[in-house]
Amino acid sequence: MHTPMSIQFVICLEILRIENVGSIAGNTPPSLHLIQPRKYSAVPTQRTLHILRERLSCSAPTKMINTLVLPRPSEALKFSSTKFDLARKSKYSRPRMELTLTQPDDWHLHLRDGDLLQAVAPHSAKHFGRAIVMPNLKPPITTTAAAIAYRESILKALPADGNFTPLMTLYLTDKTSPNEIKLARKSGVVFAVKLYPAGATTNSQDGVTDLFGKCLPVLEEMVEENMPLLVHGEVTDPNVDVFDREKVFIDTVLQPLIQKLPRLKIVMEHITTMDAVRFVESGKEGFLAATVTPQHLILNRNAIFQGGLQPHNYCLPVLKRETHRQAIVSAVTSGSKRFFLGTDSAPHERQRKECPCGCAGIYNAPVALSLYAKVFEEAGALDKLEAFTSFNGPDFYGLPRNTSKIKLTKNPWKVPKSFSFAFGDIIPMLAGETLQWQPCFP
Repeated sequence: MHTPMSIQFVICLEILRIENVGSIAGNTPPSLHLIQPRKYSAVPTQRTLHILRERLSCSAPTKMINTLVLPRPSEALKFSSTKFDLARKSKYSRPRMELTLTQPDDWHLHLRDGDLLQAVAPHSAKHFGRAIVMPNLKPPITTTAAAIAYRESILKALPADGNFTPLMTLYLTDKTSPNEIKLARKSGVVFAVKLYPAGATTNSQDGVTDLFGKCLPVLEEMVEENMPLLVHGEVTDPNVDVFDREKVFIDTVLQPLIQKLPRLKIVMEHITTMDAVRFVESGKEGFLAATVTPQHLILNRNAIFQGGLQPHNYCLPVLKRETHRQAIVSAVTSGSKRFFLGTDSAPHERQRKECPCGCAGIYNAPVALSLYAKVFEEAGALDKLEAFTSFNGPDFYGLPRNTSKIKLTKNPWKVPKSFSFAFGDIIPMLAGETLQWQPCFP
């Protein structure tokens, strides 16, 4: 059991006073006054706080109101009464809503290398404490030595005052040896092995062609070393419809794999279908889990085509039908420990997206926490957000939870239309749109 996150409705510096308490029971809203310094001494009573909880308009359910932060009686100030108009929009018209969360981690992240790494690493480091870093570079990270070198490159790209920790992974190939798994575990910096079916996504041409025929000894060693297998769950058979590839992969690869190696820890990455939800829920807790991205919670496949072809909404696995999106939302907001945050943030320079053969990948690192909060709020499940963002992932990996905290404030902000660098622009997810939740950092 974990302590629920602190959800605070903060009235900063001012005290709100109910002038006409008798009207509360009727349909007439209470007359609120903003009490300002110098002429009036006010200490809020329990009755006043109760009325505020009952009557102040806010977007979250009343039961979510945990604290109204007001001066303690010993700190009562002198105020003069000034009329306050509830009907007029004002920065004082409703309390500011804050969520205090244990520092989240990103359990599926693409940081790239070179100039792209330098550009995007600070965004993820600002929002997350740790991240499982994907190994699909050119050339791929297939050895422990390469993973250690890549880790050093990432650390050099981070802000000097940051505390971000990259958790490295190996790229599984037909030639990976069991001994490499032993070296990876001993390194203390490699935490998982990534399975890319050859040709499934960006830089997957070196991926696995025959999992059971060529990789079984490696998988058996992973069981012994308690090393998780992270799976891009799509078949690459061109005869299988692109919208069916996840389901077919579950039936033809994952089900047989679990039957053969029931103690192998598996994360089905960036799930996109109700079939994947059911599969993960049917597995043994602690041995089968899934990461979920913001895009697969927010968007369906219409987003790729509305108003013309939208290359910045194109990712792999591709967005699916609305019924699948709804199933994923229900799963992650249910409180299940089997699902956790994995952004699959995948940056590409703008020209590589907006071209005749555009790259797959959505860059969501700057907006991910805002979007996850939106999904949980709309589902009436803000009390379950912290477990999804901050607890389920480290618990599955057997790592300690973070001890630091961050805040999300209900404070509308506009997503930049682009991030510009010397090499070009990167377009973030929902560029130019207004989001309601904004992360706050110390």
